[in-house]
Amino acid sequence: MDTTPVMDTAPAEIATRPAGYVWAIARISLGWTFLWAFLDKFLGWGFATPADRAWIAGGSPTTGFLKGTGENALGGFFSGLAGQAWVDWLFMIGLLGVGAALILGAGIRIAAITGGLLLVLMWAAALPLETNPFLDEHLVYAVVLAGLALTGAGDVLGVGAWWGRTSLVRRLPILK
Repeated sequence: MDTTPVMDTAPAEIATRPAGYVWAIARISLGWTFLWAFLDKFLGWGFATPADRAWIAGGSPTTGFLKGTGENALGGFFSGLAGQAWVDWLFMIGLLGVGAALILGAGIRIAAITGGLLLVLMWAAALPLETNPFLDEHLVYAVVLAGLALTGAGDVLGVGAWWGRTSLVRRLPILK
């Protein structure tokens, strides 16, 4: 029986290949997607959030999306969360934290877990989907987050290699 691992290349070795740069660009791009959503909802730059609905102006960053889920399969649950301060805070901290971690390349594992959870919840709120029976960009982004965490994507064009050598991360590898 062959016991050769399917992947016998360490993440650090992958990071030095061209694929490492592809993962780094995917990481930064997805990070910008999260960070942009935070900035637009916080400041109301008028792309997805008008200025008068900005969080800084007293608006709720979760109300628009979650109130719109009322007729969906899990709409009763999700629309009940809309506009609650603790949901707004968790959502905004999640967007900022995941976006910053991905752009910097540090904390990718935590970002992948929390960002994946956020994306799966947003996917569930949208059920049933309008254009596909089960798959949309939320699940695709969640898969990409998992790939980022598993490939050491923060080591290329980011501070992940340095971050991984810190005593804190050596003690708590989940923070890598």
